[in-house]
Amino acid sequence: MNIENLRDLCIALPGVTEEFPFGEETLVYKVMGKIFLLTSLNSDTFRFNVKCEPEKAEELREQYPSVLPGYHMNKKHWNTIVVDGSVPDKVLRSWIVDSYSLVVASLPAKTKQTLDQPPV
Repeated sequence: MNIENLRDLCIALPGVTEEFPFGEETLVYKVMGKIFLLTSLNSDTFRFNVKCEPEKAEELREQYPSVLPGYHMNKKHWNTIVVDGSVPDKVLRSWIVDSYSLVVASLPAKTKQTLDQPPV
């Protein structure tokens, strides 16, 4: 996976915006205004932060050396994924979609309904 693959996946998800709220070096993906993924554009190694259930976050850190506690994030709910080839792209994509789904699940019901309806 590279930054282009990550971008294509993220922006294809319903209700997602691509923003730079923390400066031009940090690319942020939000669903309905809530962050579900961040990545640095100036890091030597491609990495991104995703939200995760606390128990699963711990489990993934134990299972994969490239999964770290979320850098500059709540380490209970966020993981930093170092994309070094040790985790298959299919698994990386599933973690991104899981992060998106967690954030969507926390949205108010009325907001979630707008994601299910096609734009007019």
